[in-house]
Amino acid sequence: RLNQEREDEGQSPFANPRNAAAGSLRQLNSRITAQRKLEYFAYQVLSAKELGLHKQTEVLTYLQQQGFVVNPEFKVFSDIEEIINYCSGMASERHSFPYDIDGLVIKVNEFALQEELGFTAKSPRWAIAYKFPAEQVETVVEDIIIRVGRTGVLTPTAVLKAVSVAGSTVSRATLHNLDNIREKDIRIGDHVLLQKAGDVIPEVVRVLPEQRTGEERLFEMPDVCPECQSLVRQDEGEVAYRCQNITCPAQQREGIIHFVSRDAMAIDGLGPAVVQQLLDSGLIKDAADLYALTFDDLTPVERMGKKSAENLLTAIKNSKERGLAPLIFALGIRHTGEKSGKILAQTFGSMEKLQEATLEELQAIPDVGPTMAESLVQFFSLESTRHFLAKLRAAGVSMVAEESSKPQIFAGKSIVVTGSLERWERREIEKLIEEHGGKAASAVSKKTAFVVAGEKAGSKLTKAQGLGVAVLTEEEFEQLIAASPTQ
Repeated sequence: RLNQEREDEGQSPFANPRNAAAGSLRQLNSRITAQRKLEYFAYQVLSAKELGLHKQTEVLTYLQQQGFVVNPEFKVFSDIEEIINYCSGMASERHSFPYDIDGLVIKVNEFALQEELGFTAKSPRWAIAYKFPAEQVETVVEDIIIRVGRTGVLTPTAVLKAVSVAGSTVSRATLHNLDNIREKDIRIGDHVLLQKAGDVIPEVVRVLPEQRTGEERLFEMPDVCPECQSLVRQDEGEVAYRCQNITCPAQQREGIIHFVSRDAMAIDGLGPAVVQQLLDSGLIKDAADLYALTFDDLTPVERMGKKSAENLLTAIKNSKERGLAPLIFALGIRHTGEKSGKILAQTFGSMEKLQEATLEELQAIPDVGPTMAESLVQFFSLESTRHFLAKLRAAGVSMVAEESSKPQIFAGKSIVVTGSLERWERREIEKLIEEHGGKAASAVSKKTAFVVAGEKAGSKLTKAQGLGVAVLTEEEFEQLIAASPTQ
C-alpha cells in the first residue's frame, strides 16, 4: 500500500520494508511518520524488576495486558532438541508470515540467569541469533556489464532479470572477476540461482545448465576501458584487469567517494549521487576541490537544501583535522589499506617525510612488503600526486600524525591479537594498542613483543609459543593498560 501511494505521487518505491521503516522514523515531519502507520512488536520493558517481572515470558504477558502487540510465535523450550526442531520448522514457514524474517533469537528465559551469564563486548551470553539459510531464487543473466573502480579494476557485473529475494528486488550482482565467471561457467542468457549472502549481498550461486537453449553467449573482458577507452591490462600474478589511465572519470569519481568515506576523511553527506552532481557541474575535479566549495556552490545542487549544505560544509571543515593516518588511507594508494595507513603515519609522523621515503626505508618497516613499498614510491613520484597534496596543504588539511594523550607504554612494540575475544571488538583492542604507541601487527615474529590470545587462537599462538614470545590473556592485557602511569 505504501509503495503504491508513493508511485501514485511520482515518488520512487521503497526497496524493502526495512528501508521503509527506517526512512519513516527519520522523517523530520512527524505527520508523515504517522501517516505511514508503522506497526511493531513489543518485547521488553526497562523496569522489569520494579514491576516484579523475572522472566522474558512474564514481560511478554505483561505487555499484552497493557495493550501492546506481542509476536504470538514465541515459545518456551526445555531442551536443545526442541529448539533445533522449532528452528527447522520456522525456516520452512518463513514465507507464510505477513512480514519478512531472516532468523530467530534464542534467549535464556530467567533474568537472574541472564545477569549471571553477562555480556561479551559484542553481545549477551544469554542470547544467540539463528539465521535461516539464504533464500535462493531463479533468474536470468540478461547481460554482463563492466564497472570501473577507484584503482582502475574492471569488475564484471551481472544484469539480472529483476527478482525478489530476501525482502528486496535485485537486478544486479557482482561477478567479481573473469576467473569466477569461467569457474562457474556463467554466460549471458543463462538461468542461474541467486541468493543474498548474509541476506545482504546478491550472489550468483550457480548456473542451471539444463535450461540452456544454445543461444547463451560467452563473456570476454574488453580490451579498452568502457569509461575512457584507454587500454586495459592484466598484470602478471593478478586476476584483475585494470584501466591504465589514472585520469579515467570512473577512477576519479570512485576515488572521491573513497576519500570521503567513514574510515577515510569521514565527510558525511557526500554520497555517490552528490559526488556525481558536483563532478557533472564542474564544481570539483578531484577530492581536494571539496575544500573550496561554498554555500552558494552547494545550494543549487539537486536535493541539497540549506541545512544539508551547511552540514556538509561543516563536515568538510572538520575533516581537515582527521590526521595523517586517515589521510593516507583516503589517498587510495594501491596495496595500502587503513591499517597500513596507521603504520606509515606512526613511522614517519608527517606526509612530507612519507613522500621522501625511499624504497629501502619503506621495505624496512615490518608489515610493509616489497609490493606495497613499490606502490608507495610510484604513487608519490607522480606529478599528479604532488599537485593534489599541494592543494590539500593549501586548503589547511592536517598532514601530521595526531599525538595520543595516552601513555606510550607500547612505543616501538609490535603486538599481535589473535583468537576470539570476549571483552573487545578486534578493531577496539587494536586501536587501544595504537593509542598507547604500539603497532597492531598481523603476523607473529621474533620481533613481536607479546601476543594477546583469545579463544581458538590457533597457529599464531602456536608460533608465538615456539618462538618464546610472551602470551597474554585479555584480562592480563587490561591489567597492563590499567597499571600504566597517566600523563
